[in-house]
Amino acid sequence: MPAMSWREQVGSIIFETDTPAGRAFDIVLLVAIVTSVVVVLLESVPDIRADYGRPLLLTEWMFTGLFTVEYVLRVLTARDRRRYVTSFYGVIDLLAVLPGYLLLLVGATPYLVVFRAMRLLRMFRVLKLTRYVGEASMLGEALSASRYKIIVFLTFVVTSVLVVGSLMYLIEGPARGFDSIPTSMYWAVVTLTTVGYGDIIPHTPLGRFLASCLMILGYGVIAVPTGIVTTEMARVGMRHDAAAREAGQALACAQCGLVGHDIEAAYCRRCGAVLTPDDAT
Repeated sequence: MPAMSWREQVGSIIFETDTPAGRAFDIVLLVAIVTSVVVVLLESVPDIRADYGRPLLLTEWMFTGLFTVEYVLRVLTARDRRRYVTSFYGVIDLLAVLPGYLLLLVGATPYLVVFRAMRLLRMFRVLKLTRYVGEASMLGEALSASRYKIIVFLTFVVTSVLVVGSLMYLIEGPARGFDSIPTSMYWAVVTLTTVGYGDIIPHTPLGRFLASCLMILGYGVIAVPTGIVTTEMARVGMRHDAAAREAGQALACAQCGLVGHDIEAAYCRRCGAVLTPDDAT
């Protein structure tokens, strides 16, 4: 086989996660992302910034340089540069380095702190690690399969908020803080989600009774979507395992016991252990 060029070699490390070098690169990158976000958070604390402002700034520039080199390498080694630059990951990668250079042009502003904290969005790259690909796929299938049930549920919630908010506006009125239906709907959302800020409260017996009913309904609001998605995830998992067994293409992980891997799978989708043909079931 012809030797790979430096672009192909670097690209395989940066973009592929099914090799030891690729997984190691992603892990190092994730550690750098988390550390850089921690630096941004610490720098926003006035006392810490006053005592350690210079070391934090130097650390910030170190990460900016590191992410700049990484971004340039990704652009140079991408198979389709335009597609990468305009993709979700490409835009997030660019936003990870832009604030540092904007700092030189416009100086330190609170808005740049927000953009620098957006580096945490790069944590979505963890979904591309080999051991998480299968689980992310199953979660996506479960969410897709339950989307109609969730839409019906959300429609019920929105309708409940609108009805209860309108009733509270009629019952309590502007004199008790419910000065409009949108304000009353805000109160209904806060009550339904059991947050309870307490900035607006009912004073009449009928208003308190309605609020009590909405609070009880709030417990169901929290439990229903969780149950829908959990049920669909269990169904998707069983379908994957059954399809793999029927096709005679199931590999069982010797380390964690998970079955249902494709016969060509190299690593377990749960624990990341190496799979071999001897693991076939």
